[in-house]
Amino acid sequence: MKSTTTIGKLAKLADINIETIRYYERIGLIEQPAKPYSGYRQYDLTLVDTLKFIKRSQQLGFTLTEIKDLLALGNGHCSDVKSMAKEKRDKIQQQLNDLLSMQKELDNLIKNCDDTKSTSQCAMIETLTQ
Repeated sequence: MKSTTTIGKLAKLADINIETIRYYERIGLIEQPAKPYSGYRQYDLTLVDTLKFIKRSQQLGFTLTEIKDLLALGNGHCSDVKSMAKEKRDKIQQQLNDLLSMQKELDNLIKNCDDTKSTSQCAMIETLTQ
């Protein structure tokens, strides 16, 4: 027999909100157990690991749609999971490059402001309006 628990205890064990579990059920990320004629739904305790996997994957930048794909792949498709992880890493690297470029441009604008602080014109405003 499977070990089961209520949604409240499941949420506490996975360190997430009950509403988060309900949302995951609504979008099909996890399956909602059948409701017995009397009493509360009983959730399989193995869902704790699944919920922790979902939260950790989100922290790594995966969207819920991507996480759903990862869960569908399961343990037997390591090369596919690796491919998805590489795609995510490459996307994050591009975002980092874009942010560094923006930082460099802002640094230049700030320097221009310092160079023109004794004038009535703001170099940053002039540059941004061009």
